[in-house]
Amino acid sequence: MGELEAIRTFLTVADQSSFSAAARLLGMTPASVTRTVSGLEEQLGVQLLLRTTRKVSLTSAGAAYAARVAPLAEGLARATEETRDLQKVTAGSLRVSAPMSLGMKVLPTVLSQFAIIHPRTSVAIELSDRFVDIVQENYDLAIRISGPPTDKSTIWRKIRPVPRLLVAAPSFLTRQGTPKVPEDLTTLECLSYHDQSKTETWELTRSGQTRTVEARGRFAINNGDFLCKLAVEGEGIALLPRFIVQEELQKGALVEVLPGWSTPEIWLTLYYPPYEQLPLRVATFSDFFEAFIKESWDAGPAS
Repeated sequence: MGELEAIRTFLTVADQSSFSAAARLLGMTPASVTRTVSGLEEQLGVQLLLRTTRKVSLTSAGAAYAARVAPLAEGLARATEETRDLQKVTAGSLRVSAPMSLGMKVLPTVLSQFAIIHPRTSVAIELSDRFVDIVQENYDLAIRISGPPTDKSTIWRKIRPVPRLLVAAPSFLTRQGTPKVPEDLTTLECLSYHDQSKTETWELTRSGQTRTVEARGRFAINNGDFLCKLAVEGEGIALLPRFIVQEELQKGALVEVLPGWSTPEIWLTLYYPPYEQLPLRVATFSDFFEAFIKESWDAGPAS
């Protein structure tokens, strides 16, 4: 490994205060990160990091070294990026955060087709339904499905609205009864989408009238595919994006509940760190993803 990459590895460990966290960010093993930093220390003849069982911290020499080399490493990385952009070379690596359900259903095809056109760009995807701080966790972009953006530290790019439906299994409705108005949901088992085991609140609107209902039930899950499977099993009514439930609707395993009542609009959105200008590889992937989504979703029932 070259000196620049060794410095980058050291700076990542210092920033994360952890060899294992740095390894995840860099796509390396913890052992290789440790060896790289140890090699840099041996080359410099000083100890840069203090290792304890609880955390990793900078020595005084390490802090002074980091302060000197961090701007240099950042400048070299920026120069490399700008040179590639000027030559229109889409190369380098991308770290992308995406929600689990969307990632499993859409991203394999996106990555396969993207790799054919842009073979010099590597893409690392993390699928998670937790909220990811893309600035603190060093992501190049995040794909999210959410309401209107509120994060002031990032920039965003709306791709398209994501329709949602209330759905349930026919067996559940036969057993528990079919709701006629939103108020009927208060007496039925509902399946909440939430990552902290809290009750989800559903806002339903029709003809200018709005009703707010707490989705009370035994289960609260932070994954749409899991909720879909619970609904298919007859465990309750769920509010889910159409692209998750479309196949089960076509098979008749799920049916729409309270048709005509709509929910607040949510969007498929790309989020970025506060770039002054999008790096070429980020802009290229974003354009490719947007074109794929609009072509595939607008042509099919997922829209």
